[in-house]
Amino acid sequence: MSPCSIQTLQPSPQHQQQRQYVVGYALTSKKVKSFLQPKLEGLARNNGISFVPIDHNRPLSDQGPFDVVLHKLTGREWRQILEEYRQIHPKVLVLDPPDAIKRLQNRQSMLQCVADLNLSEFCGKVGVPRQLVIQRDASSIPDFVAKAGLRLPLVAKPLVNDGSAKSHELSLAYDRYSLQKLEPPLVLQEFVNHGGVLFKVFIVGEAIKVVRRFSLPNVTKRDLLSNAGVYRFPRVSCAAASADDADLDPSVAELPPRHLLERLSKELRQRLGLQLFNLDIIREHGTMDRYYVIDINYFPGYGKMPGYEQMFTDFILNLMQQNRQK
Repeated sequence: MSPCSIQTLQPSPQHQQQRQYVVGYALTSKKVKSFLQPKLEGLARNNGISFVPIDHNRPLSDQGPFDVVLHKLTGREWRQILEEYRQIHPKVLVLDPPDAIKRLQNRQSMLQCVADLNLSEFCGKVGVPRQLVIQRDASSIPDFVAKAGLRLPLVAKPLVNDGSAKSHELSLAYDRYSLQKLEPPLVLQEFVNHGGVLFKVFIVGEAIKVVRRFSLPNVTKRDLLSNAGVYRFPRVSCAAASADDADLDPSVAELPPRHLLERLSKELRQRLGLQLFNLDIIREHGTMDRYYVIDINYFPGYGKMPGYEQMFTDFILNLMQQNRQK
Protein backbone atom coordinates (compact mmCIF):
# COMPACT_ATOMS: atom_id res chain seq x y z
CA MET A 1 0.00 0.00 0.00
CA SER A 2 1.32 3.50 -0.87
CA PRO A 3 2.28 5.66 2.15
CA CYS A 4 -0.13 8.31 0.83
CA SER A 5 -3.09 6.03 0.24
CA ILE A 6 -5.98 6.14 2.66
CA GLN A 7 -8.00 3.03 3.47
CA THR A 8 -11.59 3.44 4.67
CA LEU A 9 -12.71 0.64 6.94
CA GLN A 10 -16.44 -0.14 6.94
CA PRO A 11 -17.79 -1.72 10.14
CA SER A 12 -19.14 -5.21 9.76
CA PRO A 13 -22.92 -5.60 10.24
CA GLN A 14 -22.46 -7.05 13.71
CA HIS A 15 -20.48 -3.98 14.79
CA GLN A 16 -22.82 -1.38 13.33
CA GLN A 17 -24.34 0.87 15.94
CA GLN A 18 -27.73 -0.34 17.14
CA ARG A 19 -30.62 1.92 16.29
CA GLN A 20 -31.92 3.71 19.38
CA TYR A 21 -35.57 4.46 20.16
CA VAL A 22 -36.98 6.68 22.88
CA VAL A 23 -40.37 5.98 24.44
CA GLY A 24 -41.68 8.91 26.45
CA TYR A 25 -44.22 7.76 29.01
CA ALA A 26 -46.98 9.57 30.88
CA LEU A 27 -48.38 7.07 33.37
CA THR A 28 -49.74 7.12 36.88
CA SER A 29 -47.28 6.16 39.63
CA LYS A 30 -49.21 2.92 40.14
CA LYS A 31 -48.94 2.04 36.45
CA VAL A 32 -45.23 2.90 36.38
CA LYS A 33 -44.61 0.53 39.29
CA SER A 34 -46.57 -2.36 37.78
CA PHE A 35 -45.54 -1.94 34.14
CA LEU A 36 -42.00 -0.53 34.06
CA GLN A 37 -40.40 -3.39 35.92
CA PRO A 38 -36.60 -3.87 35.81
CA LYS A 39 -36.85 -6.91 33.54
CA LEU A 40 -38.79 -4.95 30.92
CA GLU A 41 -36.46 -1.95 31.06
CA GLY A 42 -33.39 -4.20 30.83
CA LEU A 43 -34.72 -6.20 27.89
CA ALA A 44 -35.81 -3.03 26.10
CA ARG A 45 -32.44 -1.37 26.70
CA ASN A 46 -30.65 -4.38 25.21
CA ASN A 47 -32.78 -3.86 22.10
CA GLY A 48 -32.08 -0.13 21.83
CA ILE A 49 -35.27 1.08 23.53
CA SER A 50 -35.18 3.54 26.42
CA PHE A 51 -38.14 4.67 28.52
CA VAL A 52 -38.08 8.34 29.52
CA PRO A 53 -40.64 9.96 31.86
CA ILE A 54 -42.60 12.92 30.54
CA ASP A 55 -42.35 15.99 32.79
CA HIS A 56 -45.86 17.38 33.32
CA ASN A 57 -44.43 20.73 34.43
CA ARG A 58 -42.92 21.41 31.00
CA PRO A 59 -44.54 21.73 27.55
CA LEU A 60 -44.59 18.37 25.83
CA SER A 61 -43.14 19.80 22.60
CA ASP A 62 -40.07 20.98 24.54
CA GLN A 63 -39.25 17.41 25.57
CA GLY A 64 -37.83 14.48 23.69
CA PRO A 65 -37.28 13.91 20.89
CA PHE A 66 -39.53 10.87 21.22
CA ASP A 67 -40.21 8.06 18.81
CA VAL A 68 -43.23 6.90 20.82
CA VAL A 69 -45.44 8.54 23.44
CA LEU A 70 -46.94 5.93 25.75
CA HIS A 71 -49.68 7.19 28.04
CA LYS A 72 -52.57 6.33 30.27
CA LEU A 73 -53.81 9.58 31.72
CA THR A 74 -57.33 10.94 31.63
CA GLY A 75 -58.84 14.38 31.49
CA ARG A 76 -59.71 16.93 28.83
CA GLU A 77 -56.54 18.96 29.35
CA TRP A 78 -54.25 15.97 28.74
CA ARG A 79 -56.21 14.94 25.64
CA GLN A 80 -55.83 18.45 24.24
CA ILE A 81 -52.08 18.46 24.94
CA LEU A 82 -51.67 15.15 23.10
CA GLU A 83 -53.80 16.18 20.14
CA GLU A 84 -51.78 19.38 19.70
CA TYR A 85 -48.55 17.38 19.99
CA ARG A 86 -49.71 14.93 17.30
CA GLN A 87 -50.42 17.82 14.95
CA ILE A 88 -46.92 19.25 15.43
CA HIS A 89 -45.11 15.87 15.45
CA PRO A 90 -47.03 13.60 13.06
CA LYS A 91 -44.16 11.09 12.85
CA VAL A 92 -44.22 10.37 16.58
CA LEU A 93 -46.41 7.36 17.43
CA VAL A 94 -48.93 8.08 20.18
CA LEU A 95 -50.14 4.96 21.97
CA ASP A 96 -53.01 5.29 21.72
CA PRO A 97 -55.08 8.16 20.22
CA PRO A 98 -56.98 9.89 23.06
CA ASP A 99 -60.30 9.92 21.20
CA ALA A 100 -60.09 6.14 20.63
CA ILE A 101 -59.30 5.51 24.28
CA LYS A 102 -62.25 7.64 25.34
CA ARG A 103 -64.64 5.13 23.76
CA LEU A 104 -63.51 2.46 26.24
CA GLN A 105 -64.15 4.75 29.18
CA ASN A 106 -67.89 4.33 28.70
CA ARG A 107 -69.41 0.88 29.09
CA GLN A 108 -72.34 1.85 26.91
CA SER A 109 -70.14 2.42 23.87
CA MET A 110 -67.25 0.02 24.49
CA LEU A 111 -69.13 -3.15 23.59
CA GLN A 112 -71.04 -1.81 20.60
CA CYS A 113 -68.31 -2.79 18.14
CA VAL A 114 -68.45 -6.37 19.47
CA ALA A 115 -72.22 -6.46 19.06
CA ASP A 116 -71.79 -5.45 15.42
CA LEU A 117 -69.41 -8.34 14.62
CA ASN A 118 -70.31 -11.59 12.93
CA LEU A 119 -67.66 -14.25 13.60
CA SER A 120 -69.92 -17.30 13.50
CA GLU A 121 -67.76 -18.98 10.84
CA PHE A 122 -64.74 -19.01 13.19
CA CYS A 123 -65.65 -21.95 15.48
CA GLY A 124 -67.67 -19.86 17.84
CA LYS A 125 -70.25 -17.12 18.19
CA VAL A 126 -69.09 -13.97 19.96
CA GLY A 127 -71.57 -11.50 21.35
CA VAL A 128 -72.29 -9.30 24.36
CA PRO A 129 -74.80 -9.84 27.17
CA ARG A 130 -78.07 -7.94 26.93
CA GLN A 131 -77.61 -4.73 28.83
CA LEU A 132 -79.36 -1.57 29.94
CA VAL A 133 -77.87 1.83 30.77
CA ILE A 134 -79.26 3.73 33.76
CA GLN A 135 -78.18 7.35 33.89
CA ARG A 136 -80.10 8.51 36.97
CA ASP A 137 -83.06 7.88 39.31
CA ALA A 138 -82.39 4.55 41.03
CA SER A 139 -86.03 4.31 42.12
CA SER A 140 -87.09 3.76 38.49
CA ILE A 141 -84.63 0.92 37.80
CA PRO A 142 -87.15 -1.92 38.46
CA ASP A 143 -89.56 -0.43 35.92
CA PHE A 144 -86.81 0.06 33.33
CA VAL A 145 -85.64 -3.55 33.81
CA ALA A 146 -89.18 -4.90 33.43
CA LYS A 147 -89.77 -2.82 30.31
CA ALA A 148 -86.49 -3.98 28.76
CA GLY A 149 -87.32 -7.61 29.57
CA LEU A 150 -83.95 -8.32 31.22
CA ARG A 151 -83.68 -11.59 33.11
CA LEU A 152 -82.37 -11.87 36.65
CA PRO A 153 -79.79 -12.03 38.06
CA LEU A 154 -78.22 -8.82 36.76
CA VAL A 155 -74.65 -7.61 36.98
CA ALA A 156 -74.32 -3.91 37.77
CA LYS A 157 -71.18 -2.03 36.72
CA PRO A 158 -70.28 1.67 36.87
CA LEU A 159 -70.95 3.36 33.53
CA VAL A 160 -67.56 5.08 33.58
CA ASN A 161 -64.54 2.82 33.17
CA ASP A 162 -61.60 5.08 34.02
CA GLY A 163 -59.24 2.37 35.29
CA SER A 164 -59.80 3.17 38.95
CA ALA A 165 -60.56 0.44 41.49
CA LYS A 166 -64.10 1.79 41.91
CA SER A 167 -64.81 1.53 38.17
CA HIS A 168 -64.11 -2.23 38.35
CA GLU A 169 -66.40 -2.94 41.29
CA LEU A 170 -69.55 -4.83 40.44
CA SER A 171 -72.74 -6.00 42.08
CA LEU A 172 -75.01 -8.98 41.47
CA ALA A 173 -78.72 -8.34 41.91
CA TYR A 174 -81.06 -11.26 42.54
CA ASP A 175 -84.37 -9.40 42.60
CA ARG A 176 -85.75 -6.38 40.74
CA TYR A 177 -86.67 -4.21 43.69
CA SER A 178 -83.23 -4.40 45.31
CA LEU A 179 -81.91 -2.65 42.21
CA GLN A 180 -83.13 0.58 43.79
CA LYS A 181 -80.14 0.34 46.15
CA LEU A 182 -77.69 0.85 43.27
CA GLU A 183 -76.05 4.15 42.39
CA PRO A 184 -76.43 5.40 38.79
CA PRO A 185 -74.95 6.04 36.31
CA LEU A 186 -74.45 2.34 35.69
CA VAL A 187 -74.82 -0.52 33.25
CA LEU A 188 -76.95 -3.58 33.98
CA GLN A 189 -75.96 -6.78 32.18
CA GLU A 190 -77.76 -10.10 32.18
CA PHE A 191 -75.64 -12.57 34.10
CA VAL A 192 -74.49 -15.49 31.93
CA ASN A 193 -73.48 -18.68 33.71
CA HIS A 194 -69.87 -19.42 32.72
CA GLY A 195 -68.54 -22.01 35.16
CA GLY A 196 -66.81 -19.45 37.38
CA VAL A 197 -63.97 -18.85 34.90
CA LEU A 198 -63.31 -15.98 32.52
CA PHE A 199 -60.60 -15.53 29.90
CA LYS A 200 -58.51 -12.38 29.86
CA VAL A 201 -57.22 -11.79 26.35
CA PHE A 202 -54.28 -9.36 26.44
CA ILE A 203 -53.67 -7.60 23.12
CA VAL A 204 -50.38 -5.88 22.27
CA GLY A 205 -50.57 -4.92 18.62
CA GLU A 206 -50.88 -8.15 16.63
CA ALA A 207 -49.78 -10.33 19.57
CA ILE A 208 -52.28 -11.87 21.98
CA LYS A 209 -51.94 -13.76 25.24
CA VAL A 210 -54.79 -15.54 27.03
CA VAL A 211 -54.93 -16.30 30.76
CA ARG A 212 -57.68 -17.79 32.92
CA ARG A 213 -59.12 -15.99 35.91
CA PHE A 214 -61.63 -17.13 38.49
CA SER A 215 -64.94 -15.32 38.25
CA LEU A 216 -68.41 -15.40 39.78
CA PRO A 217 -69.90 -18.90 40.17
CA ASN A 218 -72.95 -20.11 38.30
CA VAL A 219 -76.34 -19.01 39.59
CA THR A 220 -79.01 -21.72 39.77
CA LYS A 221 -82.79 -21.40 39.86
CA ARG A 222 -82.62 -22.39 43.51
CA ASP A 223 -80.19 -19.52 44.13
CA LEU A 224 -82.66 -17.10 42.58
CA LEU A 225 -85.50 -18.38 44.77
CA SER A 226 -83.51 -18.42 48.01
CA ASN A 227 -81.55 -15.17 47.58
CA ALA A 228 -82.62 -11.56 47.49
CA GLY A 229 -80.82 -8.28 47.51
CA VAL A 230 -77.70 -6.90 45.91
CA TYR A 231 -74.31 -8.49 46.56
CA ARG A 232 -71.31 -6.27 46.01
CA PHE A 233 -67.95 -7.58 44.85
CA PRO A 234 -64.54 -5.95 44.53
CA ARG A 235 -62.59 -6.39 41.31
CA VAL A 236 -63.23 -10.00 40.34
CA SER A 237 -60.57 -10.79 37.72
CA CYS A 238 -57.48 -9.87 39.73
CA ALA A 239 -54.03 -11.46 39.60
CA ALA A 240 -54.61 -13.37 42.84
CA ALA A 241 -57.54 -15.15 41.20
CA SER A 242 -55.47 -16.88 38.52
CA ALA A 243 -57.06 -20.12 37.38
CA ASP A 244 -54.30 -21.25 35.00
CA ASP A 245 -52.99 -23.95 37.34
CA ALA A 246 -56.27 -24.93 38.96
CA ASP A 247 -57.80 -28.38 38.56
CA LEU A 248 -60.84 -27.45 36.50
CA ASP A 249 -63.40 -29.29 34.43
CA PRO A 250 -61.95 -29.34 30.88
CA SER A 251 -65.24 -28.06 29.49
CA VAL A 252 -64.80 -24.96 31.65
CA ALA A 253 -61.04 -24.55 31.41
CA GLU A 254 -60.53 -25.06 27.67
CA LEU A 255 -59.35 -21.83 26.08
CA PRO A 256 -61.34 -20.30 23.22
CA PRO A 257 -60.03 -21.31 19.75
CA ARG A 258 -56.88 -19.41 18.85
CA HIS A 259 -58.02 -18.42 15.38
CA LEU A 260 -61.29 -17.07 16.82
CA LEU A 261 -59.36 -14.84 19.23
CA GLU A 262 -56.95 -13.71 16.52
CA ARG A 263 -59.80 -12.71 14.22
CA LEU A 264 -61.66 -11.01 17.08
CA SER A 265 -58.60 -9.03 18.20
CA LYS A 266 -57.82 -7.98 14.62
CA GLU A 267 -61.36 -6.75 14.04
CA LEU A 268 -61.43 -4.84 17.31
CA ARG A 269 -58.01 -3.23 16.75
CA GLN A 270 -59.32 -1.87 13.47
CA ARG A 271 -62.73 -0.82 14.77
CA LEU A 272 -61.45 0.71 18.00
CA GLY A 273 -58.27 2.19 16.54
CA LEU A 274 -56.30 0.84 19.51
CA GLN A 275 -53.19 -1.31 19.96
CA LEU A 276 -53.09 -1.85 23.74
CA PHE A 277 -56.15 -3.33 25.45
CA ASN A 278 -57.60 -6.51 26.84
CA LEU A 279 -60.90 -8.35 26.60
CA ASP A 280 -62.75 -10.14 29.38
CA ILE A 281 -64.46 -13.08 27.70
CA ILE A 282 -66.71 -15.78 29.13
CA ARG A 283 -68.07 -18.97 27.57
CA GLU A 284 -71.70 -19.78 28.30
CA HIS A 285 -71.78 -22.81 30.59
CA GLY A 286 -72.96 -25.96 28.83
CA THR A 287 -71.73 -24.80 25.41
CA MET A 288 -68.36 -24.97 23.70
CA ASP A 289 -68.84 -22.24 21.11
CA ARG A 290 -70.90 -19.40 22.58
CA TYR A 291 -68.76 -16.57 23.94
CA TYR A 292 -69.52 -13.17 25.42
CA VAL A 293 -67.25 -10.15 25.75
CA ILE A 294 -68.21 -8.54 29.06
CA ASP A 295 -65.54 -5.82 29.36
CA ILE A 296 -62.75 -4.09 27.43
CA ASN A 297 -59.95 -2.27 29.22
CA TYR A 298 -57.36 0.08 27.80
CA PHE A 299 -53.68 -0.49 28.73
CA PRO A 300 -54.52 -3.20 31.30
CA GLY A 301 -52.22 -4.70 33.94
CA TYR A 302 -49.67 -6.20 31.55
CA GLY A 303 -47.28 -6.68 34.47
CA LYS A 304 -49.51 -9.55 35.64
CA MET A 305 -49.20 -11.31 32.29
CA PRO A 306 -46.44 -13.94 31.94
CA GLY A 307 -43.84 -12.95 29.33
CA TYR A 308 -45.14 -9.44 28.79
CA GLU A 309 -41.61 -8.03 28.69
CA GLN A 310 -40.66 -9.81 25.44
CA MET A 311 -44.10 -9.23 23.98
CA PHE A 312 -43.95 -5.48 24.54
CA THR A 313 -40.35 -5.10 23.40
CA ASP A 314 -41.12 -6.92 20.14
CA PHE A 315 -44.18 -4.72 19.71
CA ILE A 316 -42.17 -1.49 19.93
CA LEU A 317 -39.50 -2.80 17.54
CA ASN A 318 -42.16 -3.87 15.03
CA LEU A 319 -43.84 -0.47 15.26
CA MET A 320 -40.56 1.29 14.56
CA GLN A 321 -39.84 -0.93 11.58
CA GLN A 322 -43.32 -0.30 10.13
CA ASN A 323 -42.90 3.42 10.71
CA ARG A 324 -39.60 3.48 8.83
CA GLN A 325 -41.13 1.62 5.90
CA LYS A 326 -43.91 4.19 5.68
